[in-house]
Amino acid sequence: MSKHVDNVPKWVRIAVGVLALLNIAYGIMCYFDMSVLFKEGTGIDLTNSLIKNANSEFAARNLAIGLALGFVTIIKGAPEALVILTIVRALIEIQTIILAFVHGNITAMLLVPFVFLAVEIFIVKTLVGVIKKEEEE
Repeated sequence: MSKHVDNVPKWVRIAVGVLALLNIAYGIMCYFDMSVLFKEGTGIDLTNSLIKNANSEFAARNLAIGLALGFVTIIKGAPEALVILTIVRALIEIQTIILAFVHGNITAMLLVPFVFLAVEIFIVKTLVGVIKKEEEE
C-alpha cells in the first residue's frame, strides 16, 4: 500500500471527486424518478414491482460507487484505492456501451459513456504511474 498519498496529482483528485458527485447525483435522481433510467417511450410499466426493484438496485449501485469514490477522494486515500474504484466505474461505462450496441440503441447520447471512459482510463494510467514511482522510492 502506498505510503505517500500526497503524490497523487490534485487534478486527479478533483476529477475523481467530480465523477463521485455525478454518481451520487444520478443515484439519488434514480431513487426519486424512475423515468431517468426507464424512459417513458419504452413501454415499460413503471408501476411493476420488479422494475421498481431494478431501479432501486441501479440507484443503490451508483450511489455506493459515488460515496466510495467521494470518501477516498476526501480523505486523501491511497492511489491504489483510487485506481480500484475508478476501474469499477469504468467497468460500468463499458457495460453501458456494450448494452447500447447489443440493443441497437446507438445515439449521440452514447458519447457520454465514451467520454467518461476516456477520462477514467487517463486517470488510471496516471495513477499507475504514481504507484510505480512510489515503488521505486
